[in-house]
Amino acid sequence: MILITGASGTIGTEVVKALAEKGVPFRAAYRSRPQNLPAGVESVALDYDRPETVAPALQGVKTLFLLSTTVAPEVSVAKEARAAGVQRVVKLSVLNSGEPGFTFGAWHRVAEDAIEASGLLWTHLRPNAFMQNVITYMGETIKSQGALYSPAADALVSAIDARDIGAAAARVLTEGGHEGKAYDLTGPAALGYAEVAATLTRVLGRPITYVPITDEEFKRGSVAAGVPEAYADALVNLNANYREGKFARVSPDAQSLLGRAPANFEEFARRHTAAWK
Repeated sequence: MILITGASGTIGTEVVKALAEKGVPFRAAYRSRPQNLPAGVESVALDYDRPETVAPALQGVKTLFLLSTTVAPEVSVAKEARAAGVQRVVKLSVLNSGEPGFTFGAWHRVAEDAIEASGLLWTHLRPNAFMQNVITYMGETIKSQGALYSPAADALVSAIDARDIGAAAARVLTEGGHEGKAYDLTGPAALGYAEVAATLTRVLGRPITYVPITDEEFKRGSVAAGVPEAYADALVNLNANYREGKFARVSPDAQSLLGRAPANFEEFARRHTAAWK
């Protein structure tokens, strides 16, 4: 049995879809069961803010897909997984995990260390930024103002489609030979937001403009939107790492796992035109 945590999020949703298409048995963990769960998919309650839900969700599980927004709960979950008889953990991490000066990378490396020290078999998936972020965090201003805002300046980032992360995860979860490995998952090319805006202009048939903003403006807007200050600071740090060119590299790992090239941004944009209209 495979357990997918974070099953309602950007990546978890794609992992659930990919596993359902494979027809393998798995269990999807949710704080509250969604209405659109694929037919035949078993669901279970799991809320990191309610630790008593973790052990029941792990019963009978052999492979755990571990994902959490703040990363902090993953250390204790790894311990509970070992106690419950889980054999293998596939962790969703982040590109450049453990690299100096990268806040999210430091958070994820603590969890990776705990998993590696647990005695469990492990695989780390380390994706770059998600293409879906252009919908999730920039979609409203693209629709209403024809503009996207970011403090990334002219940084290049090799963002990846979450659908490709889900497909890569499904392969790792359902076959052997990936134990003790860490995969860097990127898209096929590094783009700046000016090129993202130009691509959306072509695809949507109306002008879309990229508007660079300062870190201070970005943080004020994030906190005003309800983002906790510590997480907003981590996002500011992420964009500083973007500007230093640390997320521009292209890795072959996604293509190796997928058996094909990962989607480029124009392909992604053409599949999701409704999101910006």
